[in-house]
Amino acid sequence: MALRHAVLAALLDGEYSGYQLAKVFDISVANFWPAVPQQLYAELAKLEREGLVTGREVVQEGRPNKRLFQVTEAGRDALEEFAAAASKPSVIRDDLLVKVQTADRIGTAPVIEQLEQRASAAEAKIELLGTLLRQMRGDVDEAEFLLRGERIGGYLTCLRGIAFEQGHRDWCLRTAAVLKERRATRAER
Repeated sequence: MALRHAVLAALLDGEYSGYQLAKVFDISVANFWPAVPQQLYAELAKLEREGLVTGREVVQEGRPNKRLFQVTEAGRDALEEFAAAASKPSVIRDDLLVKVQTADRIGTAPVIEQLEQRASAAEAKIELLGTLLRQMRGDVDEAEFLLRGERIGGYLTCLRGIAFEQGHRDWCLRTAAVLKERRATRAER
């Protein structure tokens, strides 16, 4: 997957300026494909040159003009091709895992601190994603929403995000506890 597919997917929800896209991206697609606003602006320019999105200028009084972008038929076709292509297996690439790998050979205090910080960050993300899920389904029961909701793609990706963050939080807390216990046991010797 490339950033282009994530941008095209985000634009399926409507016509956005680069600024609006960055905001939408930050609370939806960034949960599984992070990007900074500068990357999004550069990608929008490429997609427009390639005819996968179209942009139009909106004149604003008292503020700079803005460009609004939407997916073209060619962009939808590109997403169809992307959706039909085989996906690569997920892989973990995390510098914290490298640090934990060294736990038998170096001091663990900084690693334990980072594990606990990651667990806290994961907990905050779980809460944010839970809020997004409640906003998406409104007063509808989750099972009913998943069966009859108009748009469930974002909901399903948020569910995956929560599962990921819960697993990550639990692993960080367990690993920190193990390292603390080992450190205490070694201090007793």
